[in-house]
Amino acid sequence: MHDFFQSISLSHKTAPLAVRELIALNEDESKQFLIKLREFFGASESLVISTCNRTEVYYTSPQNLNREIARLLLTEKGITSTEDYLPYFHFFDTQAESVRHLFEVCTGLHSQVVGDMQIPNQVKQAYQWSADLDMAGPFLHRLMHTIFFTNKRVAQETSFRDGAASVSYAAVELIEELVGTTGCPAGHGPATPSVLVVGLGEIGADICENLAARKLNRITLCNRTRSKADALAEKHAFRVADMADLTEEIAKADVIIASVLVEKPLITTDLLAGLNSLTFKYFIDLSVPRSIDTNIEQIPGVLLYNIDHIRNRADEALSRRMASIPQVEAIIDQSIADFNDWSREMVVSPTINKFKNALEQIRKEEIARHLKNMTAEESEKVDKITRSIMQKIMKSPVLQLKAACKRGEADTLIDVLTDLFDLEKQPADASQNFH
Repeated sequence: MHDFFQSISLSHKTAPLAVRELIALNEDESKQFLIKLREFFGASESLVISTCNRTEVYYTSPQNLNREIARLLLTEKGITSTEDYLPYFHFFDTQAESVRHLFEVCTGLHSQVVGDMQIPNQVKQAYQWSADLDMAGPFLHRLMHTIFFTNKRVAQETSFRDGAASVSYAAVELIEELVGTTGCPAGHGPATPSVLVVGLGEIGADICENLAARKLNRITLCNRTRSKADALAEKHAFRVADMADLTEEIAKADVIIASVLVEKPLITTDLLAGLNSLTFKYFIDLSVPRSIDTNIEQIPGVLLYNIDHIRNRADEALSRRMASIPQVEAIIDQSIADFNDWSREMVVSPTINKFKNALEQIRKEEIARHLKNMTAEESEKVDKITRSIMQKIMKSPVLQLKAACKRGEADTLIDVLTDLFDLEKQPADASQNFH
């Protein structure tokens, strides 16, 4: 009985944020769950991906264990009413569905922001956990490296990764354009830019994630609810300031990002009355209604960008990405076809090895009967001739098997060869040497 690659998925497409938060796994939990998949279900190969938008489990098994694995995951997260949560999962019950879904997830086709550039790194990390725990075998290794190569092709051959397609990502991209990775315009100067994030709602929190992903670390958080700022600061090793010190913090920052729900502007010319900046200071207002008074641009050295400017950048990038989707899908189709050819050949590989071993056993037994009557030179010649004969005998059945693989018709030939040569008794290793 063959192992099949199957998977379960809980994502932003199937579950609200409140449910995704309940089921999300951190690094330690992901590794422990991999171990339990092996202990409870005998899974030889598995992969656990858990991000803010999705928690997915991929595994190889001769049985369909999707619902059992979902129940185990829910139980591990302390959820006892497992049946109530099963509808939030999507179950991929066939290898073809699971392989295609993993390709599409890894390339960013299923991300909230299409073409998300963080997901490939998150998947690489998950794959590393599987490899470290010896939960990645030939199938998963080949699949993941095929996916990584596909990702490179997508980046090199399409516009699918061009530009920033989300408001928060576009804002961080703008920061890098304005001040580079240093605190000075055009990328000159010794220090990284100092960024002040005011307001930590959904957009503000996303900004923090993107700043951390870009390795920008001189970040100060300022929020009306201090506990939320403290939690994000601890996660990313950022600094926290009190809202009461906003004027002083603005004076120290190179870039100020505001995402605050207010009825009238929080940052005004009066607030900045004492500002005396010797360098450019960039304000990015992501609030609706605006939280930064447009009049602050009258202050020397101050430049202001609003939500419409950022959203236009994101919309343009998203349009380019959406237009590239057919190209991405074509690349994925080609990669999956190549992987499927390899996968089918992998299924018949044990039979081919058994067939080789069976013929080699016959060859050696027959040579052994005549060795005592041959000189060393004669023995060497006979060995060489019989090896060549075996290679010719094997060539046609092996080619036929591989061709049948591509047609999806290998099972019948496997059964015929197994019966003809009594291959059940043969080891499946490829230890015999045929040259």
